[in-house]
Amino acid sequence: MTNETANQSLETARLGTTDLAVTRVGFGSWAVSGSGWAYSWGATDDAESIAAIRHAVDSGVNWIDTAAVYGLGHSEHLVGKAISAYSDADRPYVFTKVGLVWDPENPQGAPIRTMKPASVRRELEDSLRRLGVERVDLYQVHWPDTGEAFVYGEDGGTGSPNHTPLEEYWQLMADLKAEGKIRAIALSNHDAAQLDVAESIAHVDAIQPPFSALNRSAAADIAWAKEHDAGVIVYSPLQSGLLTGTFSAERVANLPADDWRRNSADYTTNLAANLRVADAFKPIAARHGMSVTEAVIAWTLAWPGVTGAIVGARNAAQVDGWAKAGAVRLTAQDLAEVAEAIGL
Repeated sequence: MTNETANQSLETARLGTTDLAVTRVGFGSWAVSGSGWAYSWGATDDAESIAAIRHAVDSGVNWIDTAAVYGLGHSEHLVGKAISAYSDADRPYVFTKVGLVWDPENPQGAPIRTMKPASVRRELEDSLRRLGVERVDLYQVHWPDTGEAFVYGEDGGTGSPNHTPLEEYWQLMADLKAEGKIRAIALSNHDAAQLDVAESIAHVDAIQPPFSALNRSAAADIAWAKEHDAGVIVYSPLQSGLLTGTFSAERVANLPADDWRRNSADYTTNLAANLRVADAFKPIAARHGMSVTEAVIAWTLAWPGVTGAIVGARNAAQVDGWAKAGAVRLTAQDLAEVAEAIGL
């Protein structure tokens, strides 16, 4: 397959006003980034991770989402090795992120949220080198710049006096796109008010918010994107695995000590309620003869304005569990059952 003429067995959608036609699901590479850093999912096998990425591509998935901070560069390195098996014409689109900078001397420390111009340009060159490409297909600002340490799940407040204003870093992103090292630019974890500011400077090609049946806080941001012709690729549609139908309190208790989910409220104080929502998808999946994972992803893709969803996998078998989810169409009854379960 090629990234322009992808395997048509998987449905594609135009990403906003860009020339990128993306499959409705893409491979997320956070979980394969290995251990030894603050937001690890635990130890992984690099050969198995590379095989999973290639299996996704060979199955028709035509984009991979990564970030410089995942594994402190290791995820990008793995993605680069995985796509090196394909010619430039045949490789999948590569999406990565900028703005979380770590201290190599303290890998377990929290990265700093910074979009200072020199730092951004350095990050871009490092990402291009690790990925082995000449251009990033979608470059995304990972989080708003606060100039402070990153804490997952927190917006970071107004930031230190040393932070870079949105107006400045979004203009820089537009400049980098004009220079040809970036095909399209996006904002991840930015709210509608921030998107308005960015749009007044340069068109927001896409956004990447978290979105799932358990976390619909970005609904207003997705509506903004729909109104402004921006693409939307959502992350954590499975709520980091909680909505796969395979979790239980016992499984959570047996997660590796270095898996960040052990300390997440989703997996501790909110676990019982979250598992009840996952259970609501089981009869829907059974009716359609599909997995709970596919049903959950299909629900996310049915949300107005969503272009595609990022789904992780640690091995090829997990890829097979979601690669065709973009073709699933839930019925009105299915959607009503989910709405009742989540209180919509």
